This record gives sequence, C-alpha cells and structure tokens, in this order.
Amino acid sequence: MRILIANDDGIYSPGLAALAEVASTFGEVRLVAPDVEQSSMGHAITHSRPLTVRRTSLAGFDAWRVNGTPADCVALGAALWEGVDVVLSGINLGPNLGNSMWHSGTLAAAKQAALLGLRGIALSTSISDGEPRFEALSPFVARVLEVLLPARELTLVNVNLPEKPRGLRWTCQSVRHYDGKVVPGRDPMGREHQWITVIPIEGTEEGTDRRAVADGFVSITPLRLDLTDHEALAAAMARHPL
Repeated sequence: MRILIANDDGIYSPGLAALAEVASTFGEVRLVAPDVEQSSMGHAITHSRPLTVRRTSLAGFDAWRVNGTPADCVALGAALWEGVDVVLSGINLGPNLGNSMWHSGTLAAAKQAALLGLRGIALSTSISDGEPRFEALSPFVARVLEVLLPARELTLVNVNLPEKPRGLRWTCQSVRHYDGKVVPGRDPMGREHQWITVIPIEGTEEGTDRRAVADGFVSITPLRLDLTDHEALAAAMARHPL
C-alpha cells in the first residue's frame, strides 16, 4: 500500500513525523507537506504562480516540502508519485471538530484526495499544555488505521483524538454555532489589530464529534463531498416547480 501523508502545520511539525511513524507499519510512506504553516487555509489551491517541490531530511522518511497549500501538496504528491492508495493528513496540532471543518487545512488535504478519486483521512488532536504526547496517541492512531484502511467504502473521514483517549466512536459532525466574533487589540508596538475567535458557544450534541472528544473518545466521522441538501432540494422542487 502506498500512503501519501500531508498536513497544514508544515513539513517539520512533530505531528507529521508521528503519523508517518505509525503509517509506515501499514505500507510505503511518502511525505509531501507545506514548507511553512498553513493552518485554517481551507481548500485553497495555488493557480496564479508555479510551485516548487524540494526534498528534505525528515527522520529517514521520503519527505518533500512545497511552497503551497495543503491541497497543493496532495495534488502534487499524487501526480508525482504513481499508485497512491490513500492520503493521510495530520496529525494536526489542535482539533478540527464541528464547524471548524469548513476552514481546516488538514481536512482540505484529505478532501483534495477524495476529489482526485483517492481516499482521504484527516487526523487531528487536542492540545491543552504544550505539544501532544504522541507516544501515548500512537496506539490509537494505529487502531484508527486498522479500522479505516481496509474500509474502502469510506472515501473521506475526519478523525479527532483527545489527549488521553479511552476508546473509539463513530460520530457525526456537530453543527452547533461557534463564536466567530472579531476581538480588537493592540500589538507590542501599540498598533491596532483584530483577532477572530473560533470557540464554540453552544453545548455539544449526543453522537457528535465534539461530544465524543469531550468524553475522551477518538471521534471517527465519515464525510462526503456532496454538499447538496437533498431534503431541501426535494421540498423546493415540489413547492416551487420551475
């Protein structure tokens, strides 16, 4: 199995190396990641300038850095390495739960894989004090891959690991609102700046990714590329025929 690994935290993120270490027990691994952090970049694609792909040294893995976005990395990695079976993205330093999926660069890399007809799995973890303890998370990452890699019917999956997992759960996406207010402030030079907050402001729903992680479980959420609200479409067609 050929496993392409990307992220949005950058080629030197410890989460990337931790994921590669676990994934290497399941198949042949290649890392293609941004040369700088691209968090919250969403599904941006670079089309207005050429991109460079440069080999880099990273813990003995076949690793390449790209001066582009997470989605760029997957597009280039899949084009330059024939026969990719699955794309893993992560492990992101911070969760990608609920509505944060919309702007997640980590998930965008997995979505790019699905758009290319490949399978994409995004993995993220919570942080409360410094860097995550990947040595403790690795057995749960391995369990997730044991479940998902053979499940070829699942083409796009979002996975979130709490700091101290106690099991795995299938979940749906939380769609509760979060605080997107703009908070004004000043930098050390006294210049005004603005800070966009992304903290949930409503409680978690049972069966969702946010609830699972809050309860200490690894959240596994199958997703799809089709954003159509089919129920609303059927109702609109019935009520407002064109």
